[in-house]
Amino acid sequence: MRLLIASNNAHKIREMRQILHPHFPVVQGLKEAGLSIEVVEDGHSFAENAYKKASEVCRLTGCASLADDSGLCVDALDGAPGIYSARFSGEHGDDEDNNRLLLERLQDKPRPWTARYACAICLCRPEKPPIQVEAYCEGTIIPEYRGQGGFGYDPLFIPEGYERTFGELDAELKNRISHRAKALALLLERLEEENPKCG
Repeated sequence: MRLLIASNNAHKIREMRQILHPHFPVVQGLKEAGLSIEVVEDGHSFAENAYKKASEVCRLTGCASLADDSGLCVDALDGAPGIYSARFSGEHGDDEDNNRLLLERLQDKPRPWTARYACAICLCRPEKPPIQVEAYCEGTIIPEYRGQGGFGYDPLFIPEGYERTFGELDAELKNRISHRAKALALLLERLEEENPKCG
């Protein structure tokens, strides 16, 4: 089955492909599929944005389409940057400016800076009801960058139970414990419930 990832974020597509490849032989981002589709993310929640992206791409292409909307929710900032994580500093996808602004906003807040990554995923398929799931990865924000891996706020985020940031963890481990990995695992469980294996 071909699965379209309703995203142009190369980091996100690579991460999702690594997790989904055993279950979907062909996983393509929009650019790979030769599509130029921009869906405005104007929902009021991660779930709304994920559904909007997946349903629009499915409607336009007739293919199974999966979208996620994810972000960082920091307790000391009342849940910000939340659904605005990718454009926290104003420029969509500017990781460096987003991280800098995050640390500026936290500078006068007492530590520890508890936070969680949230991920909502929606799978839309022709003539089938959508599947929507949501998962979280709890952790802490630190005041200095550590690690070159991952993307977004990963160099500042230490997942609960670990001493290294997402930026320091290898991709295999991150893909087992991240918010996105947990949400994709829930999605695969739902798909298995639809089509249980015999024997």
